[in-house]
Amino acid sequence: MAATILIADDDAVQRRLVEAMVQKCGYQTMVVDSGDAVMAMLTGLEAPLIDAVVLDLVMPGLDGMGVLARMREAGLSLPVIVQTAHGGIDNVVSAMRAGAQDFVVKPVGMERLQVSLRNALNTSALKGELQRIRHSREGRLTFADIITRSEAMAPVLRTAQKAAASSIPVLIEGESGVGKELFARAIHGSGERKAKPFVAINCGAIPDNLVESILFGHEKGAFTGATERHAGKFVEAHGGTLFLDEVSELPLTAQVKLLRALQEGTVEAVGGRKLVKVDVRIISATNRKLLDHVKAGHFREDLFYRLHVLPLTIPPLRARREDIPHLLRYFLARFVAEENRAITGISGEAMAYLSQADWPGNIRQIENTVYRAVVLSEGEQLGIEDFPLVNAQSPIVPDAPAEPLVVSPAIHASHTATISGNEIPIAPLPTHGTLAMLTATSEVRPLEEMENEIIRFAIAHYRGQMSEVARRLKIGRSTLYRKLDDVSTADPAASSGAE
Repeated sequence: MAATILIADDDAVQRRLVEAMVQKCGYQTMVVDSGDAVMAMLTGLEAPLIDAVVLDLVMPGLDGMGVLARMREAGLSLPVIVQTAHGGIDNVVSAMRAGAQDFVVKPVGMERLQVSLRNALNTSALKGELQRIRHSREGRLTFADIITRSEAMAPVLRTAQKAAASSIPVLIEGESGVGKELFARAIHGSGERKAKPFVAINCGAIPDNLVESILFGHEKGAFTGATERHAGKFVEAHGGTLFLDEVSELPLTAQVKLLRALQEGTVEAVGGRKLVKVDVRIISATNRKLLDHVKAGHFREDLFYRLHVLPLTIPPLRARREDIPHLLRYFLARFVAEENRAITGISGEAMAYLSQADWPGNIRQIENTVYRAVVLSEGEQLGIEDFPLVNAQSPIVPDAPAEPLVVSPAIHASHTATISGNEIPIAPLPTHGTLAMLTATSEVRPLEEMENEIIRFAIAHYRGQMSEVARRLKIGRSTLYRKLDDVSTADPAASSGAE
């Protein structure tokens, strides 16, 4: 999903010109005609997700400087690019001191605006990633630190936010690398226990004979090698949250003691003679279907119902592809800064391609893939060739065929070759052709079948640039993705062209 830019200008002509340029840069746009409308858009109850603002300094009512002041008071850290008809140094200095990231002089050129937007979004991504790392280390991570624009994630976030307001046990299910611990930390950091410890333990990484000792503690001399007393993770997390990652890997013997600890709120150390009372909020996670483990006899049913009070299932990246460009941008900004590399971004062709990959390792795989590309790349921009491991997993979508599907008599493909601001090439097709309306038996073809054919043709024509495909077909991106699922179900070969 492309970044969304809010454009504010009281001049209708200038507003339309800037909007057209921003759209040609490959971004989505929202436009308003006053400073008051900007603040209403940014602070409303159902405020849309805005990535950057292009702001005119001179407007009636609340002007650009007033908007910058209001944004600072509201704690909004969106990057702002101010427009001015006068490039005087006083205006520029005042705007930058007030919080603007960059300025452009009217009438702004396409290249200047594109560079300004790209730099603003990259800087914003770096700030966001550094803030997220700092919040994670300090135990202050919240839902605002979760990178997502997907409609599929909205109900998960709503449920998690409700869970954060109580101490209800939460079971988070999802594939490896989807961000289960991130959600657990956000639930902790958004609740009443945020000032208390968040203790995470990977149940699958502990030897079976040490699980009870690590969870509940042990006394000195309780077993060979126990040279000193250990409190255990439950006691460490007292007053806060204990995160049991890969809880399905717990051995059955440890499950019995865990169930008792949850029921009675007490733990007994290995070799201990007294119970220790603990107040712990439990969040557990697994990359398996825990109910299947229960049915197979590998997990206690009574413990399952203790943990499965409020279940959350985080969808994999292939089910929320609109999050992929934003994750790529954030990880790129982080690793470019860490490695001190002069890489300006990811090419549009590579971005479109990476958005089509399945990413079986989910967010963790994206993070490591970007890290590798940043370290090994020799250019100023990452291209498809910098992601060979992804190429090996998912072959690149081929160019348009020599005899492509072309539409007639009333539906014609556009042959204008353009380059979007994200530098995603839109390949022209060499010829026109026809969309068959009848079957071999002279019956009218089903509408759904023809629609699927048109969608496949559009994806091949625009080289997987889904924003452009949706725009040309005049449908929303969410509608396009839904129809793509239908296409893939009907014809598995078509999935190679989906984003």
